[in-house]
Amino acid sequence: MTIFERYFTLWVFACIVVGISLGHFAPGVFQTIGAVEIAKVNLPVAVLVWLMIIPMLLKIDFSSISKVGQHWRGISVTLFINWAVKPFSMTLLGWLFIGYLFRPYLPEAQIESYIAGLILLAAAPCTAMVFVWSELTKGEPHFTLSQVALNDVIMIFAFAPLVGLLLGLSAVIVPWDTLVLSVGLYIVIPVILSQIVRRAMLRAGGQKALDRLLQALGPLSLTALLATLILLFGFQGEQIIAQPLVIAILAVPILIQVYFNSGLAYWLNRVAGEKHCVAGPSALIGASNFFELAVAAAISLFGLNSGAALATVVGVLIEVPVMLSVVWIVNRTQPWYERRAG
Repeated sequence: MTIFERYFTLWVFACIVVGISLGHFAPGVFQTIGAVEIAKVNLPVAVLVWLMIIPMLLKIDFSSISKVGQHWRGISVTLFINWAVKPFSMTLLGWLFIGYLFRPYLPEAQIESYIAGLILLAAAPCTAMVFVWSELTKGEPHFTLSQVALNDVIMIFAFAPLVGLLLGLSAVIVPWDTLVLSVGLYIVIPVILSQIVRRAMLRAGGQKALDRLLQALGPLSLTALLATLILLFGFQGEQIIAQPLVIAILAVPILIQVYFNSGLAYWLNRVAGEKHCVAGPSALIGASNFFELAVAAAISLFGLNSGAALATVVGVLIEVPVMLSVVWIVNRTQPWYERRAG
């Protein structure tokens, strides 16, 4: 990890301070930015999200999907966690903690929006940072690449129906036109563009040319994310100041679902007899979230100043430290993992 990535949480905290300060002293600027939209899609945020997502998708070689059979047990476990467990477990945790246990401490008007944000956060697996987590656990690189590529293909078709189902179960009215538009803008088009650029770079200069491009775009991607956070906190500042416990409360279900899903994936791989170099990245992919997509979808569906947008931002805030703790657990438990019965 670069220094910028390692201390990413500190930069997020800095953006919180900057965003809240700017929102307090220059609210008119943020209102103007929020008004620049077409079909409920905020154009400045859309540009920033593309700058976030496309460099990450450039890393993915979709031809690697043909290799999924080489690690079918790990692939099966991760798919089960990503699409059959994590979104539903997060919905349940959202109902329990936000809708019931902590309800008296949260603004009543935002309860359903907070739960919707948590659902959006868990509805899609991460596509970029998992390569870092996999490397830190000495994970099998071909497994990680093929798993991420397969998840991205599934996401194109499953994200909108899954989110619609879970938001419906949470009694949130689903604006289907906006949801479908978000999938097109933030998944389908970036995937197509990234693959066109990837193939062009490989034809022009091979893997070295692609690596140089990725190295150049990496800081741009993270900078765009931080700029998006400043916008979000500029709109959310007054609400956060009025409710200082909101971020801590929203972090509770996110933390629980990360440790629950990573632990379950890790254990299921052990039961299935998969190698540790596959179980590690499987656990991390199973627990991580595509927070860039979640932030974009929350803004499109509910607005920049919504509780849903804030909930997805909390996921960004704790992503690095909590995933590093999962990496530490996976590495420290390798002797136990490889000590199977019989």
